[in-house]
Amino acid sequence: MLTVALFLFFSFLFFCFFFFLDKSLTSCTSEFGGHCMGHGAALKLQFLNKHFLLASKNKLGQLHYEDNITGKMVGNFRTSLGHSDTMQVNPFNNVLAVGHSGGTVTMWKLTSKAPLVKMLCHKGPITALAFHSNSHLMATAGMERKIKLWDLRKYNIIFQKGLLARATGSFVQIWGDFSGSYDYSRYIGHSIAKGYQIQRVLFRIYEDVLGIGHSMGWSSILIPGSGEPNFDTWVANSFETRKQRNEKEVRSLLDKLPPETIMLDPTKIGSVRPTRKKEKSTKQEREAEQEAAIEGAKNISFKKKTKGRSKPSKMAKKNQEGIAKAKKPFLEQQAKEEEMLKKKRKRNEEEVELPKSLQRFARKVPTT
Repeated sequence: MLTVALFLFFSFLFFCFFFFLDKSLTSCTSEFGGHCMGHGAALKLQFLNKHFLLASKNKLGQLHYEDNITGKMVGNFRTSLGHSDTMQVNPFNNVLAVGHSGGTVTMWKLTSKAPLVKMLCHKGPITALAFHSNSHLMATAGMERKIKLWDLRKYNIIFQKGLLARATGSFVQIWGDFSGSYDYSRYIGHSIAKGYQIQRVLFRIYEDVLGIGHSMGWSSILIPGSGEPNFDTWVANSFETRKQRNEKEVRSLLDKLPPETIMLDPTKIGSVRPTRKKEKSTKQEREAEQEAAIEGAKNISFKKKTKGRSKPSKMAKKNQEGIAKAKKPFLEQQAKEEEMLKKKRKRNEEEVELPKSLQRFARKVPTT
C-alpha cells in the first residue's frame, strides 16, 4: 500500500515511494521503478535540498536521515514522544520540525541526538506545521481548534505579515495582515463540494495558487498576492531548458553542504569566533612571569663602549636599571590589586547593618 510520496531535487522528476510490506514479500517494488529504502512504515517525508538528505518519520516515532547520493542511512533517532503526523523543514536553516501528540514541537538536525529545541505549543496533538518565508515565523495548529504563530528568534507567540491558509472540514480560509498593525483578518474563504474532507493545503511557490488535497482528490484555487512576483532565475527558473535543468542538477550536487552546517542560526557560518575574555592569572603564574622577566633582564649583554663608559660600576648600574624596569609593571599591578582590596573591605565594613537607633548617623553614599 502506498503511504507517502515526495518530489525531490526541485523540479526534477524523481519519485520516492514507501510501502507497507507483507511478510510474504521479500522485496519492495514500484510501478515506476527506483530504489528500495528501508525506512519502515513511513508517515511523513521531507527533502533537504541543500544537503541532499531525505528525512522520514515512521509509526514508531523514529526519525531517519538518508543520503540520496550514496543511498546510505546516515541518521536514526528516537523522538520518544510517540506517534506524529506532522513534519516540516525550515527553509532558512534546514532544521527539521516535528509536531507530536502531546502538543510539543521538537527541532532536529542530523549531527545531534537530542532535539535542538523542545517547545510546548498546544494542549492537544499538533495537527499542522508551517514556516513563513522570512524564516522567523512558525505556525502551528492544534486539536483544540487553535492556530498559533511563533517567533523563532524568541520562541514566543507573535504576529507578522504573510498569508496563512487553514482548512476545516470542506472549508478553506486565507488569513493575512495587510495593514501592518499585527492584526490578522480573513482575506478569502472557499468551500469545496460538501462531504469532501480536506487533508492538506499548500501554496505553490512563485504563483498565486493554493493547492487543496481532500478525500476525493486534488483541487486548486487562485489567491491573488500569495506568490512572489520577482524571483531569482538562478534559484527557480520556470522557463529553463533541458540543458539548464541538467546543469542545475550538477551544480546542486557540487554545492552540496555537509550535515554540520545545519544549525538554528546559519548566519554563524563563515563568521569569526569572538575572542574570549582573558582569564585573571593566579598569584603563582604572576610570580613565575616576574622571575622570568628578571632573569631575562639579568642576561642582557651590553655593548662595550670606550672612554670609561664600560666600567664595571656603570655596567652594574645599567643591569640594576633593567631589572627595575622589568619589575615595574608587576609592582604596579600588585599595588592596584591591593588598593582595590582595601576599597572592597572598606565598603563591606560600611554595609554592616546597624541598629535602627544608629542608622540615622550612618554616612550616606551619594547616588550618581
